[in-house]
Amino acid sequence: QVQLVESGGGTVQAGGSLRLSCAASGRAFGRYPMAWFRQAPGKERAIVAAINWSSGNTYYSDSVEGRFTISRDNAKNTVYLQMNSLKFEDTAVYYCAAINGGWTTVAYDYDYWGQGTQVTVSS
Repeated sequence: QVQLVESGGGTVQAGGSLRLSCAASGRAFGRYPMAWFRQAPGKERAIVAAINWSSGNTYYSDSVEGRFTISRDNAKNTVYLQMNSLKFEDTAVYYCAAINGGWTTVAYDYDYWGQGTQVTVSS
């Protein structure tokens, strides 16, 4: 069992930066691939970035490639999402998620979820 708690959301002007954190509790955190998803009002939950257990492989959606960076510190049981050059369209609730097995881009496949943190980008 893994419990996830996100933090670091807030309101920022377009062009600014935020760093989200996802603290995990439970055993064997380091074995789980992790991902960040986001959901804007009226839209489906969509993947933003994913990282495997060893940080050797990462994935980014086209909309954030080059602006966001996912990383993890297994010693601290924490996953991060550094968000730079934020745009109005990045406004959403951001969720971290963990999956048993290999990571995917499909929200339904993930086994554990945090409660979400709001990111609002003002234009």
